[in-house]
Amino acid sequence: MSTVSPPVGAALWRTAFVLVLGTFMATLDSTIVSVGVAELAAEFSAPVTGIQWVSTAYLLAVVAAVPASGWLADRFGGRRVWLLAVAGFLLGSLLCALAWSLPSLIAFRVLQGLAGGLLPPTGQALLARAAGRDRIGRVISIVGVVPLLSPVLGPLLGGAVLGLADWPWLFYVNLPIGLVAIVLARRFVPVVPPAAERTPFDFRGAALLSPGLAVLVFGLTGIGHEQAVPSWTAVLAVVLGALMLTGFAVHGLRTTRVPLLDPRLFARPPFGVAALALVVLGASVFGTMFLLPLYLQTGEHLSAWETGLLLAPQGAGALAGSFLVNRLVDAVAPRTLVLTGIALVAAGTAAFTQLGPGLPDAVIAVSLLVRGFGAAMIGAPVMTIVYRRIAPAQLPRAAGALNLLNTVGGSLGTAALAVVLQHRLTARGTDLPAAFADAFWWVLGLALVAAAGALRLPREKDSPDA
Repeated sequence: MSTVSPPVGAALWRTAFVLVLGTFMATLDSTIVSVGVAELAAEFSAPVTGIQWVSTAYLLAVVAAVPASGWLADRFGGRRVWLLAVAGFLLGSLLCALAWSLPSLIAFRVLQGLAGGLLPPTGQALLARAAGRDRIGRVISIVGVVPLLSPVLGPLLGGAVLGLADWPWLFYVNLPIGLVAIVLARRFVPVVPPAAERTPFDFRGAALLSPGLAVLVFGLTGIGHEQAVPSWTAVLAVVLGALMLTGFAVHGLRTTRVPLLDPRLFARPPFGVAALALVVLGASVFGTMFLLPLYLQTGEHLSAWETGLLLAPQGAGALAGSFLVNRLVDAVAPRTLVLTGIALVAAGTAAFTQLGPGLPDAVIAVSLLVRGFGAAMIGAPVMTIVYRRIAPAQLPRAAGALNLLNTVGGSLGTAALAVVLQHRLTARGTDLPAAFADAFWWVLGLALVAAAGALRLPREKDSPDA
């Protein structure tokens, strides 16, 4: 028999606020540096293709770190891993600000990314355990908006910082946030002991999964940036990455030990469908935030600050959508929320298939508002479905899997769309708007793929006490 879910008290909201600070730092830092490419190129006397590795190195490190988050939380305890990850992220940020050369900056970004990759999944697992299955939907619906805001806030904040200070402050801004997070976490985040049964680390799986993902993303990124990476190197990386991931899947199915990420998890409904939804959501959100700013700055010649302002409605839409989902997540079937969200994302994307000088800024702003609102209606219900069906002891590994999917979706989506854009630019010649419009048809196609998968989500209301 269904009962009324207990209220989300002040103590839980304090815990959520503290944990979301870590996610905010990690996700924001993946985009804030993008507006500083010109300044970094001038500072280190390096070509733009070389400076792009400042962002790429961080991304590859994040992808490599996420799979290990579940094992680390089981072995050492979730709060301890989270605190150490924040400390590592702050150390990486400080070293980045003090970097004396491009190679040193890239190396420190790797350190930053390894720590940053642990923060979202570890924080979500801690939050899911603290909230319990009866309150997780309402909490995730609010804090889950942070990854949707980072592609919008990153360039905007980066432009503001560079308007007032030099490039090291792109990294110094993390220090006060992280220090506050550490102090508050020691007081407000409950201690979670290590798992009772300590499983050995899956070294073979780690040697295949994390490097395989990183090599695959590197290869796809290189195909879209032929000036930075020779084409034969990029293709070889894609093939090698795919083979390593295939090897990991075979290993995960055959091993008698606990794998780093269990491939069987994706065959358990509704995890497989949820996985597809998160991959496509990541690809759509981050892919659009790659294509649209690039078009606005190269095609419409807007500054970084002007571009950030025009992108801001997506963040406003995501905030509004999160508050709506907070009210509906316990009352409406997950499939209804997710399909509605996908439809809104598709509607918001449609205008971008008609990019050109005749497309008013107001249309772009309204489309982004609709997209943001729709995206908020996808992620939170999907994660709620999974977290409510996972035993507390399995939360760290489930959170790691979900965050890996979202991260990989964003990474692979952006890389794949870069390849599409490069191909369309070659085909369209000087017609820049048409090339970008062609690429957005692929973004629209992603929404259709997500909708097909979401049809298999539960039809019934996902009751907390079901």
